[in-house]
Amino acid sequence: MDKTCIIYGSSTGTCQAIAEKIAGKLGIGSPDVYDVANISADTVAGYKNLLLGTSTWGAGELQDDWYDGLEKLKGAELSGKTVALFGCGDCESYGDTFCGAMGEMYESLKGSGAKFAGQVPTDWYTYGDSAAVIDGQFVGLALDDVNEDDKTDGRIDAWIEILKNSL
Repeated sequence: MDKTCIIYGSSTGTCQAIAEKIAGKLGIGSPDVYDVANISADTVAGYKNLLLGTSTWGAGELQDDWYDGLEKLKGAELSGKTVALFGCGDCESYGDTFCGAMGEMYESLKGSGAKFAGQVPTDWYTYGDSAAVIDGQFVGLALDDVNEDDKTDGRIDAWIEILKNSL
């Protein structure tokens, strides 16, 4: 696996815990796991792979720190890098905007020259609608660690299998 970092935005700690769980499963050390509030364009310069995670708020909005974080990433050289997205949402109370923030991240970075990896089938989920679904797949790993916490580990493991050839 090429040099990989995980960058997450978390308001309640759920997305941070998911980022740390993914890091553990991939053998990524804590120095390579970043809170998006603490990054700069230089942070990503030494990495080939970026795993980016956000929680979803309100009607499908990004976690607050990601608004500045995406601007910083857009100022970085992402051409030739691989980006994989993961997101936390609520498929029951917010099923009509489930993990929509991942879709916003994707739309913001799709013209950056980075290659996206880690799309997952929508049939793994029960939800109403999502801006994170493109061409019949989620743009990354969608998780509901509140209502479907019993599925989180299995979904992460399956996503890692999908990503293995891309990282």
